[in-house]
Amino acid sequence: MNTKALTRWWSRLLHWLYPDVCVICGEPLVKGEERVCLRCLCDLPHTDYHWETNNPVEQLLIGKIPFEHASAYLRFEKGGKTQKLIHRLKYRGDKEMGFLLGRQMARDLLTGERSLGGLDLLVPVPLHPRKRRERGYNQSECIAEGIRSLLDIPIDNRSLTRGSDTRTQTRKAVYERWMNVSATFRLTDPEALRDKHILLIDDVITTGSTLCACAEALSDVPGIRISVLAAAIARD
Repeated sequence: MNTKALTRWWSRLLHWLYPDVCVICGEPLVKGEERVCLRCLCDLPHTDYHWETNNPVEQLLIGKIPFEHASAYLRFEKGGKTQKLIHRLKYRGDKEMGFLLGRQMARDLLTGERSLGGLDLLVPVPLHPRKRRERGYNQSECIAEGIRSLLDIPIDNRSLTRGSDTRTQTRKAVYERWMNVSATFRLTDPEALRDKHILLIDDVITTGSTLCACAEALSDVPGIRISVLAAAIARD
Protein backbone atom coordinates (compact mmCIF):
# COMPACT_ATOMS: atom_id res chain seq x y z
CA MET A 1 0.00 0.00 0.00
CA ASN A 2 1.48 3.36 -1.05
CA THR A 3 1.60 6.43 1.23
CA LYS A 4 -1.44 8.18 -0.28
CA ALA A 5 -3.60 5.08 -0.05
CA LEU A 6 -2.48 4.50 3.54
CA THR A 7 -3.34 8.10 4.42
CA ARG A 8 -6.82 7.76 2.92
CA TRP A 9 -7.40 4.48 4.74
CA TRP A 10 -6.25 5.97 8.06
CA SER A 11 -8.43 9.05 7.53
CA ARG A 12 -11.50 6.90 6.85
CA LEU A 13 -10.79 4.77 9.92
CA LEU A 14 -10.51 7.85 12.14
CA HIS A 15 -13.70 9.27 10.68
CA TRP A 16 -15.49 5.98 11.35
CA LEU A 17 -14.20 5.80 14.93
CA TYR A 18 -14.56 9.54 15.66
CA PRO A 19 -17.03 11.02 13.18
CA ASP A 20 -17.30 14.78 12.83
CA VAL A 21 -20.55 15.93 14.38
CA CYS A 22 -22.69 19.04 14.05
CA VAL A 23 -21.74 21.55 16.76
CA ILE A 24 -25.43 22.35 17.29
CA CYS A 25 -27.37 19.08 17.23
CA GLY A 26 -24.51 16.57 17.67
CA GLU A 27 -25.52 14.44 14.67
CA PRO A 28 -22.72 13.07 12.43
CA LEU A 29 -21.87 15.29 9.47
CA VAL A 30 -22.07 13.94 5.94
CA LYS A 31 -19.81 14.73 3.03
CA GLY A 32 -19.90 18.42 2.13
CA GLU A 33 -21.07 19.60 5.56
CA GLU A 34 -18.73 21.69 7.71
CA ARG A 35 -19.14 22.11 11.47
CA VAL A 36 -22.91 22.58 11.15
CA CYS A 37 -25.23 20.13 9.42
CA LEU A 38 -27.42 21.34 6.57
CA ARG A 39 -30.58 20.96 8.63
CA CYS A 40 -29.30 23.15 11.47
CA LEU A 41 -27.83 25.62 8.98
CA CYS A 42 -31.25 26.05 7.38
CA ASP A 43 -32.95 26.27 10.79
CA LEU A 44 -30.73 29.09 12.07
CA PRO A 45 -32.73 32.24 12.93
CA HIS A 46 -31.77 34.24 9.85
CA THR A 47 -32.81 37.89 9.94
CA ASP A 48 -32.90 38.49 6.15
CA TYR A 49 -32.22 42.15 6.97
CA HIS A 50 -30.10 42.45 3.84
CA TRP A 51 -33.41 42.51 1.94
CA GLU A 52 -34.96 45.24 4.11
CA THR A 53 -34.74 49.01 4.06
CA ASN A 54 -34.89 50.51 7.54
CA ASN A 55 -34.31 47.13 9.14
CA PRO A 56 -33.84 46.85 12.95
CA VAL A 57 -30.04 47.31 12.73
CA GLU A 58 -30.46 50.49 10.72
CA GLN A 59 -33.15 51.67 13.14
CA LEU A 60 -30.73 51.10 16.00
CA LEU A 61 -27.95 53.17 14.38
CA ILE A 62 -29.86 55.87 12.53
CA GLY A 63 -29.19 59.33 13.88
CA LYS A 64 -26.14 58.06 15.78
CA ILE A 65 -23.70 57.38 12.95
CA PRO A 66 -23.71 58.05 9.20
CA PHE A 67 -23.92 54.76 7.31
CA GLU A 68 -24.68 53.42 3.85
CA HIS A 69 -26.16 50.05 4.84
CA ALA A 70 -26.39 48.08 8.10
CA SER A 71 -27.40 44.48 8.70
CA ALA A 72 -26.96 41.39 10.86
CA TYR A 73 -26.98 37.77 9.71
CA LEU A 74 -28.71 36.02 12.65
CA ARG A 75 -30.93 36.76 15.62
CA PHE A 76 -29.21 36.09 18.95
CA GLU A 77 -31.50 34.50 21.51
CA LYS A 78 -30.44 33.26 24.94
CA GLY A 79 -30.01 29.50 24.84
CA GLY A 80 -30.60 29.40 21.09
CA LYS A 81 -28.56 28.07 18.20
CA THR A 82 -26.89 31.37 17.45
CA GLN A 83 -25.64 31.64 21.02
CA LYS A 84 -24.02 28.21 20.70
CA LEU A 85 -22.14 29.30 17.58
CA ILE A 86 -21.04 32.66 19.01
CA HIS A 87 -20.00 31.03 22.31
CA ARG A 88 -17.76 28.58 20.45
CA LEU A 89 -16.20 31.43 18.50
CA LYS A 90 -15.56 33.76 21.43
CA TYR A 91 -14.91 31.45 24.37
CA ARG A 92 -13.89 28.03 23.10
CA GLY A 93 -11.12 28.93 20.66
CA ASP A 94 -13.13 27.92 17.60
CA LYS A 95 -11.72 30.30 14.97
CA GLU A 96 -13.12 28.15 12.17
CA MET A 97 -16.62 28.98 13.36
CA GLY A 98 -15.93 32.65 12.60
CA PHE A 99 -14.77 31.76 9.11
CA LEU A 100 -17.90 29.65 8.53
CA LEU A 101 -20.18 32.44 9.75
CA GLY A 102 -18.38 34.99 7.59
CA ARG A 103 -18.72 32.87 4.49
CA GLN A 104 -22.44 32.37 5.09
CA MET A 105 -22.81 36.12 5.65
CA ALA A 106 -21.07 36.78 2.34
CA ARG A 107 -23.51 34.45 0.58
CA ASP A 108 -26.33 36.53 2.04
CA LEU A 109 -24.74 39.70 0.70
CA LEU A 110 -24.46 38.17 -2.76
CA THR A 111 -28.16 37.26 -2.84
CA GLY A 112 -29.66 40.29 -1.10
CA GLU A 113 -31.81 42.80 -2.89
CA ARG A 114 -29.87 45.74 -1.44
CA SER A 115 -26.45 45.68 -3.03
CA LEU A 116 -23.29 46.30 -1.04
CA GLY A 117 -21.30 46.79 -4.21
CA GLY A 118 -18.35 49.12 -4.29
CA LEU A 119 -16.86 48.00 -0.99
CA ASP A 120 -13.15 48.75 -0.76
CA LEU A 121 -12.15 47.32 2.62
CA LEU A 122 -13.33 45.00 5.38
CA VAL A 123 -12.60 46.54 8.80
CA PRO A 124 -13.16 44.18 11.76
CA VAL A 125 -13.92 45.79 15.12
CA PRO A 126 -10.56 45.58 16.91
CA LEU A 127 -9.79 43.95 20.25
CA HIS A 128 -7.46 45.41 22.82
CA PRO A 129 -4.00 43.78 22.39
CA ARG A 130 -4.16 42.18 25.85
CA LYS A 131 -7.53 40.56 25.15
CA ARG A 132 -6.33 39.43 21.75
CA ARG A 133 -3.30 37.76 23.35
CA GLU A 134 -5.52 36.01 25.89
CA ARG A 135 -7.98 34.76 23.25
CA GLY A 136 -5.33 34.16 20.60
CA TYR A 137 -7.30 35.89 17.83
CA ASN A 138 -9.91 38.55 17.11
CA GLN A 139 -13.26 36.91 16.44
CA SER A 140 -14.35 39.76 14.14
CA GLU A 141 -11.24 39.18 12.01
CA CYS A 142 -12.17 35.49 11.68
CA ILE A 143 -15.59 36.55 10.40
CA ALA A 144 -13.92 39.00 8.00
CA GLU A 145 -11.69 36.21 6.66
CA GLY A 146 -14.79 34.17 5.82
CA ILE A 147 -16.36 37.13 4.04
CA ARG A 148 -13.16 37.78 2.09
CA SER A 149 -13.06 34.14 0.94
CA LEU A 150 -16.11 34.82 -1.26
CA LEU A 151 -16.08 38.56 -1.90
CA ASP A 152 -12.31 38.97 -2.40
CA ILE A 153 -12.20 42.32 -0.56
CA PRO A 154 -9.03 43.22 1.40
CA ILE A 155 -9.07 43.27 5.20
CA ASP A 156 -7.67 46.31 7.02
CA ASN A 157 -6.96 45.37 10.64
CA ARG A 158 -4.34 48.06 11.26
CA SER A 159 -5.91 51.47 10.62
CA LEU A 160 -8.45 51.25 13.47
CA THR A 161 -7.19 50.20 16.89
CA ARG A 162 -8.58 49.77 20.37
CA GLY A 163 -6.94 52.15 22.79
CA SER A 164 -8.33 50.92 26.10
CA ASP A 165 -9.24 47.53 27.48
CA THR A 166 -12.96 47.82 28.18
CA ARG A 167 -14.65 45.42 30.54
CA THR A 168 -17.08 42.86 29.20
CA GLN A 169 -20.39 44.26 27.96
CA THR A 170 -22.44 41.14 28.62
CA ARG A 171 -24.25 42.18 31.80
CA LYS A 172 -24.22 45.95 31.37
CA ALA A 173 -27.25 48.18 31.00
CA VAL A 174 -27.61 50.37 27.90
CA TYR A 175 -26.08 53.52 29.41
CA GLU A 176 -23.19 51.55 30.93
CA ARG A 177 -22.44 49.97 27.56
CA TRP A 178 -22.19 53.37 25.90
CA MET A 179 -19.93 54.78 28.62
CA ASN A 180 -17.79 51.64 28.62
CA VAL A 181 -16.68 52.12 25.00
CA SER A 182 -16.70 55.92 24.81
CA ALA A 183 -13.42 57.19 23.25
CA THR A 184 -12.09 53.60 23.14
CA PHE A 185 -11.03 53.47 19.47
CA ARG A 186 -8.47 55.50 17.55
CA LEU A 187 -7.03 55.76 14.05
CA THR A 188 -3.42 54.91 13.29
CA ASP A 189 -3.51 55.44 9.51
CA PRO A 190 -6.37 57.69 8.37
CA GLU A 191 -4.93 57.99 4.86
CA ALA A 192 -5.42 54.27 4.27
CA LEU A 193 -9.17 54.83 4.67
CA ARG A 194 -9.51 58.11 2.76
CA ASP A 195 -12.34 58.00 0.17
CA LYS A 196 -12.96 54.31 0.92
CA HIS A 197 -16.26 52.48 1.36
CA ILE A 198 -15.59 50.20 4.33
CA LEU A 199 -17.60 47.34 5.80
CA LEU A 200 -17.32 47.52 9.59
CA ILE A 201 -17.65 43.96 10.94
CA ASP A 202 -18.69 42.90 14.45
CA ASP A 203 -19.76 39.64 16.08
CA VAL A 204 -22.89 40.65 18.03
CA ILE A 205 -24.81 43.94 18.08
CA THR A 206 -26.71 44.71 21.27
CA THR A 207 -27.02 48.46 21.81
CA GLY A 208 -24.78 49.49 18.92
CA SER A 209 -22.43 51.29 21.32
CA THR A 210 -19.28 49.57 20.06
CA LEU A 211 -20.06 50.27 16.40
CA CYS A 212 -20.90 53.89 17.16
CA ALA A 213 -17.61 54.33 19.03
CA CYS A 214 -15.77 52.90 16.01
CA ALA A 215 -17.68 55.20 13.65
CA GLU A 216 -16.86 58.21 15.82
CA ALA A 217 -13.15 57.43 15.50
CA LEU A 218 -13.59 57.02 11.73
CA SER A 219 -15.65 60.17 11.25
CA ASP A 220 -12.69 62.49 10.62
CA VAL A 221 -11.44 60.48 7.64
CA PRO A 222 -12.13 62.50 4.46
CA GLY A 223 -14.56 60.84 2.05
CA ILE A 224 -15.09 57.68 4.11
CA ARG A 225 -18.35 55.72 3.68
CA ILE A 226 -19.35 53.18 6.32
CA SER A 227 -21.53 50.09 6.04
CA VAL A 228 -22.09 47.75 8.98
CA LEU A 229 -22.47 43.98 9.19
CA ALA A 230 -22.63 41.76 12.27
CA ALA A 231 -22.92 38.01 12.68
CA ALA A 232 -25.88 38.49 15.02
CA ILE A 233 -28.13 41.02 16.69
CA ALA A 234 -29.35 40.62 20.27
CA ARG A 235 -32.20 42.85 21.35
CA ASP A 236 -33.76 42.93 24.80
